[in-house]
Amino acid sequence: MGKAFIFGVSVSGENFTDRVEETKRIRMNFENGLNTILISPRRIGKTSLVNRVCDCMADVEGIQTVRMDVYDCRNEYDFYNKFAASILKATSSRMEHAVETAKEFLGRIVPKISISPDPASEYSISLGIRPKDISPEEVLSLPERIAEKKDIRLVICIDEFQQVGDFPDSVNVQKRLRAVWQHQKRTSYCLYGSKKHMMENLFQSRRMPFYQFGDTIYLGNIPVEEWVPYIRTRFEAKEKKISENLAAEICRMVDNHSSYVQQLAWNVMIETESEATRQNLKDAVHKLIAQSSPLFIQQAENLSSYQMNFLKAVSAGINDGFGRRSVIEDFNLGSKSNIARLVNSLTDKELIDKTKAGVFFADPVFRLWFQSEYGTVSAHFSGLL
Repeated sequence: MGKAFIFGVSVSGENFTDRVEETKRIRMNFENGLNTILISPRRIGKTSLVNRVCDCMADVEGIQTVRMDVYDCRNEYDFYNKFAASILKATSSRMEHAVETAKEFLGRIVPKISISPDPASEYSISLGIRPKDISPEEVLSLPERIAEKKDIRLVICIDEFQQVGDFPDSVNVQKRLRAVWQHQKRTSYCLYGSKKHMMENLFQSRRMPFYQFGDTIYLGNIPVEEWVPYIRTRFEAKEKKISENLAAEICRMVDNHSSYVQQLAWNVMIETESEATRQNLKDAVHKLIAQSSPLFIQQAENLSSYQMNFLKAVSAGINDGFGRRSVIEDFNLGSKSNIARLVNSLTDKELIDKTKAGVFFADPVFRLWFQSEYGTVSAHFSGLL
């Protein structure tokens, strides 16, 4: 075994935990040509899950997956360039084939190939597509035309798809994408991203072009009972021990949040000499908060007084009924009409998450930090903060 716990990056192999049902469902979607939408809070494991399904599909005859990340795309033509280059590279066995395919399907666009001096590195493709060069429809139809020629089906997996929502003239861009993609027979799409609120706006609003585009999957947290044996096995591999109760406590401290479970478990392991104790967990929690503190301070210092007061109410365990006079007066939330504005602004900042059960902190470690700095700490966490 290599690293005991992995966080902050995509995981695979033995470091991939649970997600059996989600893996099965997404794979069936891929095999049957159904579009898939993944929505969840950030760092829950969407990218790792999609990569796992793609790896499982590698040996399936007649289906090929294409993976791309459009986080750095700032406008429509950034997207088209990344889209076309990723498809050309994924569907070409050699660099020469990618160039030939580009010339065949993209007309006068001449791709630029960059080769690293490191022989182990892959080549990269740059197309430089501009509005005057080619129509959006020609670019967006590229995977379908390649699939028809090769007599295969393609699954295009696009990470950070919420970036499309920030493009200039975004709604019309989305209309162009859907107008082409919805008629493709050999190409399906898996669209996912790290900003839950923006993804919901793109795919759950009846007014938006991508409404009901595919099978929408809300990715929840991995349950405690799946995490506990995973954590204990990794402690044992490093010749250390941790009890079931303490391993479960690690999960509960961070609401079973995938990346934070791994990070906190790693912090506990560092503090542990032979068998983990509650003091080791307490020290590990303080270290986790300290590691994230600079970002949280930056987020908090840009908030208005009313926004801070609203978070203090949530920190004190109030999750609904914010319009009650007692809550407004106790936490100085302004007028009753101000509540909706506070919820919307803090949701846009991804500091809170509004669910059927009420309003909660979107980031469990931000919650711990905020409680230790400003708020009321629950009895469960009081001994660890």
